[in-house]
Amino acid sequence: MGESRSDRGREPGTGSAEAGVTTGALARRLGVSPTTLRSWDRRYGMGPAVRSGGRHRRWTPQDVAMLEEMCRLTSAGVPPAEAARAAKGRPDPLAPGPGTAGDRPEPLAPAAGSEPLGDPRQECKGLARAAVRLDAPSMEDQLTSLVERHGVVVGWEEVMVPALHAVGRKWESAGDRYVEVEHLLSWHISRVLHRAPRPAEPKVPAAGAGPIVLACVPGEQHCLPLEALHAGLAEQGLPTRMFGPAVPPEALTAAVRRLGPAAVVLWSQTRSTADRPLARHIASTTWGVRGARSHPVVVLGGPGWAGRPEPGMLRPPGLREALTALTGLADG
Repeated sequence: MGESRSDRGREPGTGSAEAGVTTGALARRLGVSPTTLRSWDRRYGMGPAVRSGGRHRRWTPQDVAMLEEMCRLTSAGVPPAEAARAAKGRPDPLAPGPGTAGDRPEPLAPAAGSEPLGDPRQECKGLARAAVRLDAPSMEDQLTSLVERHGVVVGWEEVMVPALHAVGRKWESAGDRYVEVEHLLSWHISRVLHRAPRPAEPKVPAAGAGPIVLACVPGEQHCLPLEALHAGLAEQGLPTRMFGPAVPPEALTAAVRRLGPAAVVLWSQTRSTADRPLARHIASTTWGVRGARSHPVVVLGGPGWAGRPEPGMLRPPGLREALTALTGLADG
């Protein structure tokens, strides 16, 4: 039989608008398993308002909205029973009620990074689940709160990187199904890192020290870890110049001569892009008047530089160590 015009472009298994969405289609939309939906129905009464004959579930738009709210709340760390009550129309446990604003803790000062992270695994799961659902508002809220309350280093090392790895593993096991998930999560992480809180009074570098230059080597497009380092330096109030992915050698050399940086961070994600001759060339680049020439300290960032060390260059193993080394260089 031919396909009717009204059926074209509809997701398989969704049925007509009047019939509602099937459990399988809804599970794919929310990024949870059908078993989870059945469990929520059994435990918390989160089932469809109308069931067709043969006990087949068909979820109406109102049902879908209720479950989207359930997912949003559980991703934010609300226990499932409380989330279910809120999603079914009771007051949102995350929102202050009348006269209760003082009962909730105020956000800490930006970039303090002093509040301990309760359970990184739960934070990571919540972020990854929001990513699988393509729930941009939830990702934005979770990431913003994470950086404001715990700082860039803790947020990156304990939540963002594990969530990216979890999404990557899901992508590898499901073919190309989750490419869009990884791209959306990476974009939101980048967006929040660009807005990392800065101190009211930036640090003044040691006499004669220029800003810290950050650049990916030619051919390297993988820039997110370098953005995390840039955000961490900004959080410390250190002056930087971020040049981003795949910087041509001539442009990088010109920038180093013009800026006279205290340090140059060269990021390489894979060995195929790790340009050691370029690193040596940047390390030997000088500026200043004759008899008082200066040159930068080169910091090699990323797994692409694994292997033999380069004399006179630093190769910190992670974000925390890189920030410590660069802060020391900037302080002279």
